[in-house]
Amino acid sequence: MARVVRFHEHGGPEVLRIEEVDVPGPGRGEIQIRVRALGLNRAEALLRTGSYIETPTLPSGLGLEAAGIVEAVGKGVDGFVPGNAVSVVPPLSMVRWPAYGELATFPAELVVQHPPSLSWEAAAAVWMQYLTAYGALIDIAKLRRDDFVVITAASSSVGLAAIQIANSVGATPIAVTRTSGKKQALLEFGATHVIASAEEDLGTRLTDIAGPEGVRVVFDPIGGPIFEPLTAAMARGGILIEYGGLSPEPTPFPLFTVLSKSLTLRGYLVHEIVGDPARLKAAKAFILEGLASGALKPVIAKTFPFEQIVEAHHFLESNEQFGKIVVTV
Repeated sequence: MARVVRFHEHGGPEVLRIEEVDVPGPGRGEIQIRVRALGLNRAEALLRTGSYIETPTLPSGLGLEAAGIVEAVGKGVDGFVPGNAVSVVPPLSMVRWPAYGELATFPAELVVQHPPSLSWEAAAAVWMQYLTAYGALIDIAKLRRDDFVVITAASSSVGLAAIQIANSVGATPIAVTRTSGKKQALLEFGATHVIASAEEDLGTRLTDIAGPEGVRVVFDPIGGPIFEPLTAAMARGGILIEYGGLSPEPTPFPLFTVLSKSLTLRGYLVHEIVGDPARLKAAKAFILEGLASGALKPVIAKTFPFEQIVEAHHFLESNEQFGKIVVTV
């Protein structure tokens, strides 16, 4: 028996319940972990409210990221033994492999023995943010030295990961945030430029920064009205990678801008990296090297104990965080 978090109906954070359930051992090719920390993601809030790409059968567990100690190893798994300190690459389905619990089971290929210098909290904050940013910026956009890259929702964990990755390859990160409240923190974190989109004209500022050549790469989880100023400031042949849809407003398609500049507008989910063994291997190598060198350092916004999972989800939805929200178990 172990405590897990489940929800029996869709709704706000209050639908989350901590329940004692019988957790079966790992199956063939799986590893079971005694969880020490969980990383929270907006996808979990979307699943909870019934607006995610997965439709769970209720009651459902949830959660995409965990770090802890190997509890048991299933048949056919090599290279791991009970007691190993590990963290988890987000699985393709959090309904099938939910992370929120004292015990959690995952496919062995998604379990990583992380650098021993990482705390449990930091280890639980690694894979979603860095895999998402790596897949877009390095794997797809081939971000390179001297590129300008626009990073919207810049104070999120993925946004901060993107800033670090851009700096690690010599690109120029332009952070976009809603208000100037987080501007100084973003500059100190490594953003070369910061634009407060609710207080400044986004298109004008981007043109001032990038000049007539424009921005080659845009990394955006918002959509909505900012599509027009973003694409207007892009370079000929540039790529806009969309990995979310946080804006409640319609997203216009800037047809003539896309045509005149030969732009690529690319939908992206981290699943395409996780689901491809070769691409995942390259991503793991890049991220582990960055963690070891110190170029990549997870930022923890706030930690909550497991018993305060409801409060943690309220904070997740507040948009007040700078970095990753972590729950300790």
